[in-house]
Amino acid sequence: MSQNSPLDISRCLLASFSTQIFRYYEDRIPGDANVLVVSNHRSFMDALLLMTALSTPIRFACHHYMGQVPLIKEIVTEQLGCFPLEKVQNRQQSFLIQSEKLLQSKQMVGVFPEGTQPMVKLTQPNQLGEFQRGFAHLALRADVSDLAVLPVAIASLEEVNTTAFPTRLLSVFDPSEPLFQTPGWHPVVIYRRVAVLVGHPYWITSQDYKQYQGKQAKTVVNKLTQQCHSEIASLLRQGCY
Repeated sequence: MSQNSPLDISRCLLASFSTQIFRYYEDRIPGDANVLVVSNHRSFMDALLLMTALSTPIRFACHHYMGQVPLIKEIVTEQLGCFPLEKVQNRQQSFLIQSEKLLQSKQMVGVFPEGTQPMVKLTQPNQLGEFQRGFAHLALRADVSDLAVLPVAIASLEEVNTTAFPTRLLSVFDPSEPLFQTPGWHPVVIYRRVAVLVGHPYWITSQDYKQYQGKQAKTVVNKLTQQCHSEIASLLRQGCY
């Protein structure tokens, strides 16, 4: 996989959907730095949008089942460069190890901390779920210098909502995921007009690393998680006008 192919593929796929993208605050994207992108997540198009909006390939962590389904696996992992996580019991450790290696090799990593739920259950464009804290642990423990956590909001302005297949079908590929045991159909969100708003980067400092130990670790993890959640929520309110 060439370094630029995921970006080229993303642009082509978005063009095929005739998706109109509006970019805001692009000047906040760090230049010569290691970057961990954190964003909300409602559509299969989100990874494509972020790569196109930030004009760079991004290695996204994706759900375990995406590395199991034949056609999806080829597109998501081989063409777009995403890396599937392990099953539930090994997911956190798998995410930390793979992500740290990618950051150390100067590749931008992307995370959707809302997890699988907003993909399985249709949500409103301005709705933001609770964040899992794995990305904060990664940022505070990764052996990487000049690391910036970059919150980015995807605000849908016009979309088409449809369905693809029964959600329980995914349990064939990952029976360990409780969300795949729910009845109903897997929703599909297709953006027609969408705003991508870049937040203020959070630079990981030596003080953050010092606090990430002992009883202080939980406090600094919660602080980073909440800061990114609040920033994205604020950007969503701006974008979903």
